[in-house]
Amino acid sequence: MDSAIITLGDGTRIRYRLDGPHNAPVLVLSNSIATTLEMWDDNIADLTRYFRVLRYDTRGHGLSDAPPGAYSIERLGRDVIELLDALAIERAHFCGISLGGFIGQWLGVNTPDRLDRLILVNTSAYLGPAAHWDGQITTVLDAPDLAATADMFLHNWFPARLLADEALVSPFRDAILGMRPAGLAGCLAAVRDADLRRTITLVEAPTLVMVGQYDTVCLPDHGALIAASIPAAQSLTLPVTHLSNVEDPAGFVGTVCEFVGVG
Repeated sequence: MDSAIITLGDGTRIRYRLDGPHNAPVLVLSNSIATTLEMWDDNIADLTRYFRVLRYDTRGHGLSDAPPGAYSIERLGRDVIELLDALAIERAHFCGISLGGFIGQWLGVNTPDRLDRLILVNTSAYLGPAAHWDGQITTVLDAPDLAATADMFLHNWFPARLLADEALVSPFRDAILGMRPAGLAGCLAAVRDADLRRTITLVEAPTLVMVGQYDTVCLPDHGALIAASIPAAQSLTLPVTHLSNVEDPAGFVGTVCEFVGVG
């Protein structure tokens, strides 16, 4: 299907897309900060062999609305639940990368009845200190454009060999340059204020923590802490930087399918 829009209870419009067989188990994909649902494009053909894949533009991103003000991980998590409710999806597997992984942890703690398996990719339970994020928020809101911010994100996400691949990198750059500063700042505030280190001990869902060996944003130690904190968690390290599904699509999809028990 083409993408569609739902309107949440607070009036925010969220863009989503569903692909795959109607009778297959649902897998929700939640993107990293400063990306759109297109970040999963190269994974969809393989994943839809086994799943009904639901992806969406996080509040503040892509074609979803970007209301002003600070967002919270709770608000972003409730966006997912409202999306599932609107589509009459009772339970789903959830896979979130980076910011999407923060959202997945919140869902695991607060809505265990809606999750089957939880996959947390290149993420953290806490990324302080707050002053660092305050500085980024100020930069985003005050800069004449997001060119410097785009450069920062791209260098955090991709190793040098992929940064040189303009065909791969340019859609990610364009997505950042097209973002509304208020939406990016709102999600940066959500990361700033999130600290799930204690509460994730309550996650009951079988959980896979996928770590990037060379990740300089969500360090391998961050993934190790999550895996050690969630009782039903296991971890796996891929030889990648931050966007595992982009840098190693086959390894990413294979790991997801093996964990869920398909393929």
